[in-house]
Amino acid sequence: MPQTILATDLDGTFLGGSAAQRAALYDWIAQRRGEIVLIFVSGRGLDFMRQLASELPVQPDHVIGDVGTSVATGVDFASIPALDHWLDAAWPSDAPYQIEAIVRQHPTLQPQPLYSGRRRSYFYDCAEAAQVAASELRRLGFDTLMSDNQYFDVLPRGVQKGATLLRTLAALGLPEHRTLVAGDTLNDLSMFQTGLTGVAVSNREAGLEHAITPHDNVYRSAQPGAAGVLDALTRFHQQGDFNGFISGHRLSQTTV
Repeated sequence: MPQTILATDLDGTFLGGSAAQRAALYDWIAQRRGEIVLIFVSGRGLDFMRQLASELPVQPDHVIGDVGTSVATGVDFASIPALDHWLDAAWPSDAPYQIEAIVRQHPTLQPQPLYSGRRRSYFYDCAEAAQVAASELRRLGFDTLMSDNQYFDVLPRGVQKGATLLRTLAALGLPEHRTLVAGDTLNDLSMFQTGLTGVAVSNREAGLEHAITPHDNVYRSAQPGAAGVLDALTRFHQQGDFNGFISGHRLSQTTV
């Protein structure tokens, strides 16, 4: 059986659902550990994921953290020099000062207490005000990302989960056609926009549901969190070509 690469968000996705649903997913992966390459792709930082990996029954082979602005590989969370060079080049040394100069003019944005990576992260409670700040930051050459109706991230231009995942797959020699991505919020949208086969779990936020409407590469699971990941992963791994499953799923929807 060829290896399958599972590139999954954590909160609400790989860590979502009931304890029994999480156990079912982790047990399934553990029983086929040599056949599954597990990549965590999260807004969480590397320190969090290192601690999480020590507590889970299955550990990631690679991790992409901080909404795509940090990458590590292996059990020791080693750096991948080519990716670090790319990320550093996209994040100038004065980026934090440029960003703070704009954000200070928008008091509805409040700093998140803990974040890391090549980014700045805030909470927002007024979408209209946050959009104004986002426009100003984009004019400075940064990307912005609003998700889950509360999180506001300022990122290097061209860097999000999806872009970093594609570069990680290339750097590690992992095939895109054997990769399944999984997520539940708008900060996962860039993974679905890569064209990689994807699953959006049933507890996905409304904004993500709307955004993936034109994307035929995304399976909308009726199961939440870990159960939704397992729903798609078993089909993808067994069939080898998830595009066929996606087409079959659409057909079944039209004939029901």
